[in-house]
Amino acid sequence: MIIGVPKEIKNNEYRVAVVPSGVKTLVQNGHTVLIQKGAGTESGIDDKEYEEVGGKIVDGVKKVWNKAEMIIKVKEPLKEEYEFVQEKHILFTYFHFASSEELTKAMIKSKAVCIAYETIETLDGRLPLLTPMSEVAGRMSIQEGAKYLEKPQNGRGVLLGGVPGVEPAEVLILGGGIVGTNAAKIAAGMGAKVTIMDIDVERLRYLDDVMPPNVVTMMSNEYNIRQKLKTADLVVGAILVIGARAPVLISRDMLKLMKKGSVIVDVAIDQGGCCETSKPTTHSDPIYIVNGVVHYCVANMPGAVPCTSTYALTNATFPYAFEIANNGYRKVILKNPEIEKGLNIIHGKVTQENVAKAFGLKCCPGKQCL
Repeated sequence: MIIGVPKEIKNNEYRVAVVPSGVKTLVQNGHTVLIQKGAGTESGIDDKEYEEVGGKIVDGVKKVWNKAEMIIKVKEPLKEEYEFVQEKHILFTYFHFASSEELTKAMIKSKAVCIAYETIETLDGRLPLLTPMSEVAGRMSIQEGAKYLEKPQNGRGVLLGGVPGVEPAEVLILGGGIVGTNAAKIAAGMGAKVTIMDIDVERLRYLDDVMPPNVVTMMSNEYNIRQKLKTADLVVGAILVIGARAPVLISRDMLKLMKKGSVIVDVAIDQGGCCETSKPTTHSDPIYIVNGVVHYCVANMPGAVPCTSTYALTNATFPYAFEIANNGYRKVILKNPEIEKGLNIIHGKVTQENVAKAFGLKCCPGKQCL
């Protein structure tokens, strides 16, 4: 199979979808790997490193797309890339379709096979290709939140961990999954007073057992959220519904409860955001202010730390990419239930139920659409 790895073009997206070790394995198994010139540079990988393991460096994005049968990316195709997507293509990347009707309709029109990292699911319910980036985003959420609490960044001017004689900041984390757990670890380590909310009592019991004393758990409901927003300095949105838009837990009117200069880091923005006033931002223009509350809603947070996140991501994605390349999408979808869950669009038909529901489209179960 001819596999293409284009350079990412999303704002300040520095990750690359395949590292040299992966290229070497693909080439050794008879595949051709086309790497767009400079695709790995910002992740600390030179073109020469790809060439040394058998990859072919291609100068120009159109050549990569036109020659490749399978495209492996990090982020969804952007509007300027839609024209490159063809019916012959297998696209393997993060899509987050439920947050973008435009992207969904563009991929339907292309009739390409779209397999999404975020909906690949193991038999025990884990999301293995979301986990590494959720770990990165969760840890970064506190790093960024702490920065934007600083007065020069329009924050309250609060040090997250406080100092002897001065109370630490209060952090509210909505969601006790991978993002929320990693956010809590970092916030607690910095000395903040942390509250994690979730709707799963068993998850809260687990977190209560493993977290340090400065982390408390609460059931997530509107009343509790409203009460904690009054005292929170930093709020992290860490909600995920597989393949669907994130539920809105913080309405516009709730912002009036929050202190001026407090910060919301909405990690759920990839799935539409869990705050009514959230809208996607970029690393070059990461924040905006509504009712005195700083909103940080960067949709590709891990892209800012590519030397970490590229390797964390490809450790997880490559085995699936390798299986698809070796066997083709039809055989893999029929035999591998994890990758079948990852199939979102094929031959112009939506196969992911939550994506179909988001835009009132008909859903065709994956195997029936082959």
